[in-house]
Amino acid sequence: MAKAFFRLQKFLRRTQFLLFFLTAAYLMAGSLLLLQRTRLVIQQGSRGTSANQALPVPEGMAGVGIADPRTLQNPRPSPRLLVGMDAMQEPALDQQHGPRWLVSRNSELRQLRRRWFHRFISDQEPMQTAGFKAMKHTAEHQGTYVGCFSDDSRERTLKGAVFYDLRKMTVSHCQEACAERAYTYAGLAYGAECYCGNTLPATTSKPEECNSECKGEKGSVCGGVNRLSVYRVEELRAGARRRRNVIYRGCFRAPENLTDTFPASLIQPNLTVEMCSEFCSKKEFPLAVIRGRECYCGFPTGHFSLHDGADGQLCSGTHNASSAAQGKYCLVYQTPVQDTRCTDRKFLTTKSKVFVALSSFPGAGNTWARHLIEHATGYYTGSYYFDGALYNKGFKGEKDHWRSRRTICVKTHESGKTEIEMFDSAILLIRNPFKSLMAEFNRKYAGHLGYATDRNWKSKEWPDFVNSYASWWASHVLDWLRYGKHLLVVHYEDLKQNLIPKLREMVEFLNMTVTEDRLLCVENNRDGNFKRSGAKQKDFEPFTQEMKDLINRYILTVDEALRGRNFTGLPREYVPR
Repeated sequence: MAKAFFRLQKFLRRTQFLLFFLTAAYLMAGSLLLLQRTRLVIQQGSRGTSANQALPVPEGMAGVGIADPRTLQNPRPSPRLLVGMDAMQEPALDQQHGPRWLVSRNSELRQLRRRWFHRFISDQEPMQTAGFKAMKHTAEHQGTYVGCFSDDSRERTLKGAVFYDLRKMTVSHCQEACAERAYTYAGLAYGAECYCGNTLPATTSKPEECNSECKGEKGSVCGGVNRLSVYRVEELRAGARRRRNVIYRGCFRAPENLTDTFPASLIQPNLTVEMCSEFCSKKEFPLAVIRGRECYCGFPTGHFSLHDGADGQLCSGTHNASSAAQGKYCLVYQTPVQDTRCTDRKFLTTKSKVFVALSSFPGAGNTWARHLIEHATGYYTGSYYFDGALYNKGFKGEKDHWRSRRTICVKTHESGKTEIEMFDSAILLIRNPFKSLMAEFNRKYAGHLGYATDRNWKSKEWPDFVNSYASWWASHVLDWLRYGKHLLVVHYEDLKQNLIPKLREMVEFLNMTVTEDRLLCVENNRDGNFKRSGAKQKDFEPFTQEMKDLINRYILTVDEALRGRNFTGLPREYVPR
């Protein structure tokens, strides 16, 4: 009996050990399978790029499938450049005397930049409310609560300025944001949205219908579904007035009939810029126009576009009654109020038949171009990625699936045959690579609106970044020129200098029509929320001579490729440098 019991005990021990071993083996096999699938997905993402797509590089770097950044850092002085698009499609027959090739994309570099891109998108989440933090008041809820109101997105009353923050919206943040821009009322909705204006909504609602908790403040109510918690922020305006920006736009020839051109006016014997600006801000107009004792408020229009400025000396006496009698010139100021004629946006009501990409190298102004397109067309733009910071800034297309076709176009930094041929057409935005590299490096370390520190620029990250990303700038353009089906090439510098003509060209490419007044509204709001803040070093030059030589070679190649496809070449300011 004891012997049988001993055998049973021995068997159970062996079984227990066997079960433990099988469990461990199962977990290890599952982990290996997961890693293998992840690797396969990454390889499949890289498979769309042609292995033969190449860039001109120094001779010492050719002949390999993966470009070594250390080789990129030390180019030899006499590179052979690839000229024209035909040569780009044919292999070199003479390795000694023909053009050398650098593979424009490889899995290692692709993974590196994707990892950088997505990692720093996620790192920006804590930074995305920096604008609100700067406006934080010492005392909470100083505004007067007015009540709960219905919110109709099609006929919104509080539409002067709009802010989003899905993580840290509070009542005081919204109040301060509206007060800084000279608005009287601040309304909160959905726990995360802030609206500003000077007129109360018409329809009141039951207090209990405003039941959404503020995302950044437990226990506080920030509106509800189609409901606004409205506060009067008049009490905050005195303290916030010091921070308001009234921008001098210049001296202009006055229209023949000012009362027909401008909807509101004021005559004051001792008129000052502050008095006129305050008056126009209360009326929710972005322009304050002064002619002698007369103050006019309105928008830029076809009759008064602010495109043809006059000599400032002609306006030097416009505050005097004697010069006012002449009435030929006027002073124009930009009030803190936002031009609301082009702020309404929505998703397409029907799926777009043409799948359009807004393609650029990172740092080339893609976000700014989206801002311009959205405000010009009235439709959201989509994104191949998801950036929470941009969503909080009002780019609601960030959360929409990039293939939904509910957006007017889709942002992408991708290149390669497969990624490009998914789109029916594309706006290809190109920017000076020196500026693009600096902009992307700033975004990497300081978000969309900040600047990298001196420590960042002087670290080893900067030369590594240039070596890895400079070739991507060129290969991105070459890939889209080679595989793109229908392209509109837009140079960032041209768009910045001639905004309305270039923006009209982009809108027509998207098969949309817009009014002249709407385009003037976009021009009046051209910066949006995307102008970098903080100290910027003057005459800052982070590029070494080796970096300049390398980038200049890529510039020449892209210029040749553009001309080979009958596009306008790169702006003259790109090269030489």
